[in-house]
Amino acid sequence: MRKLQTQGVHHITIVGAGRQTSIDFWEGVLGMPFVFDQPNLDNESESHLYFDPGDGRLITVFTNEEREGDPERTPTDPGCVHHLAFAVSQATFNQAVERLDERGIRHSGVKDRGFMDSIYFEDPLGLLIELASYRFEPPFGHTHAHVLLEAHRLRVERGDYNIDQQHLADAIELLVTRSRDSLSGDREPKDPYS
Repeated sequence: MRKLQTQGVHHITIVGAGRQTSIDFWEGVLGMPFVFDQPNLDNESESHLYFDPGDGRLITVFTNEEREGDPERTPTDPGCVHHLAFAVSQATFNQAVERLDERGIRHSGVKDRGFMDSIYFEDPLGLLIELASYRFEPPFGHTHAHVLLEAHRLRVERGDYNIDQQHLADAIELLVTRSRDSLSGDREPKDPYS
């Protein structure tokens, strides 16, 4: 038996209502360019809209002008999607509260996640959306997942409740030490000022 190895998210498809609601939210609020439009090839009464969330992957929406939008929170039963999280820069994140407030969009306020900042709000159809901004950049040649894996190991080893800044900094140092050679025989921390 062998795995079916994934290599990233190809796309996520959401059931929408009318097309303009989707365009106004995904492009008009979240800034995702509307890049492709065709009929839903499995249901001719629907359109299939494609949006670029910023990494070249796709968010797609099935729309139907006969469907009414319902702003009630989408179900969170087992097997249902709880929320979608999108990466934003710290510069954008620092403007999120103001920009949501100016549209009258209710939100959670800023949430401190230790390794990232988050804010939550619902789309016009009740789907919970998270804007997330990492508090660190991974070292060259590594991903955010590499840093988080190392930070998790350090957190568990130290008996800490959650990943925080010191775990991130130490994880980044470990990754750099492991992946970059040095002519120095002793790479331990030093104090050249003493």
